Amino acid sequence: MSDDDKVPAAELYTEAFAADPYPTFARLRTERPVCPVGSPRFDSWLITGFDDARAALTDPRLSKDLYGPDQHYLRIFGPNSEGLNRNMLNSDPPEHTRLRRVVSQAFAPRRIEALRPRVAVIVDQLIDKIIPQGESDLMHDFAIPLPMTVICELLGVPPADHGRVLDWTQVIRTSGSTSRPPAEERAAVQEAQLRLHHYLADLVRAKRDDPADDIIGALVRAVDQDGTLSEAELVTTTFLLLFAGHQTTADFLGNAVLALLTHPEQLELLRATPRLLPAAIEELLRFDGPLPVASPRIATEDIDYQGVRIPRGSIVGVAINAANHDPGHFADPDRLDVRRVRGPHLGFGHGVHYCLGVSLARMEAELALSALLRRLPGLRLAVPLAEVRRLPAASPFRGLLELPVTFTVQPVPPVFEEKSWSSGT
Repeated sequence: MSDDDKVPAAELYTEAFAADPYPTFARLRTERPVCPVGSPRFDSWLITGFDDARAALTDPRLSKDLYGPDQHYLRIFGPNSEGLNRNMLNSDPPEHTRLRRVVSQAFAPRRIEALRPRVAVIVDQLIDKIIPQGESDLMHDFAIPLPMTVICELLGVPPADHGRVLDWTQVIRTSGSTSRPPAEERAAVQEAQLRLHHYLADLVRAKRDDPADDIIGALVRAVDQDGTLSEAELVTTTFLLLFAGHQTTADFLGNAVLALLTHPEQLELLRATPRLLPAAIEELLRFDGPLPVASPRIATEDIDYQGVRIPRGSIVGVAINAANHDPGHFADPDRLDVRRVRGPHLGFGHGVHYCLGVSLARMEAELALSALLRRLPGLRLAVPLAEVRRLPAASPFRGLLELPVTFTVQPVPPVFEEKSWSSGT
């Protein structure tokens, strides 16, 4: 692609774009619905319309196999990624089918629903800690630790290790948001990836020596009993479940709370009508989802979308958040409406790579938002909206670095001791 044809990185990867990408997405959807774009990470093609996005997510000519003979992962992830990223997210059928089948039973809706009481306890424990303070960084205190605790318990990560696992994943998640020089930033991410890889490999070995009734234990049995997974695939699958199992949910919760706080009429409507919450979660995901562009695909041949030729070997990004604001599919798409009739949004993807953890994500979101609205009266931003710090625009995720809020501290009711009338007191 020529530099003259590309939408330049200076147009897309700015603080203004990170704060509100939707005007730019709307312009591209109208003027250049399929276009080459530059970025600090790699050049690619971007698809922004709903119909094209939905078709692209199931197009067999757009491969997810980044670790094939052409080694496209080198352009996208760099040379140190294979130990963690060679997993079902970056593969095609039949490899994807084989890898996904092993873990799909652990995320069956019935099994996830059985976790509801435990997730509710975790939600309440986190809120209990912040209630006396009257203020909180909800990302640090709630949105991130909630899904991290849940997925660690599902996988079988010992509680004593949750903190350091969280630290390593946050180095990866927040890449590009620090003041460190780029070389130091890359080195920090690589070190975090290496430490996480070694930790997960050690944990797998420990589960083999001491079998457990958790997801890693089940994966170990799949390796030992019938060779369904290789040893390396076991570790990379564990990493994918750990990272995907908390990252997008944490970012969704932050985005959702911020959207409600900046649309107070919608916040009050949800408080007054809790039955709207399941539909509201779908609307909040459509309105400002945590994955603005689906994970990369590779064109295995020259393909045409909207009469535009995408050359073989190109990296293709499907702009989910742009598609979810397509006025051809959603009336007044830039308006948050928790009463909106649930539509076919692409927030959880589409096709064979449709989100494996959708039942868990919805259940965590429902319990989390319900508890926040019920237990934190007067919830509001503690800083002007423009001062809320976000992940950088070049991040593959759309989320917040922090979400400072205040709320009304409820008085603690007095505790009355029961008198012993038999003793005459």
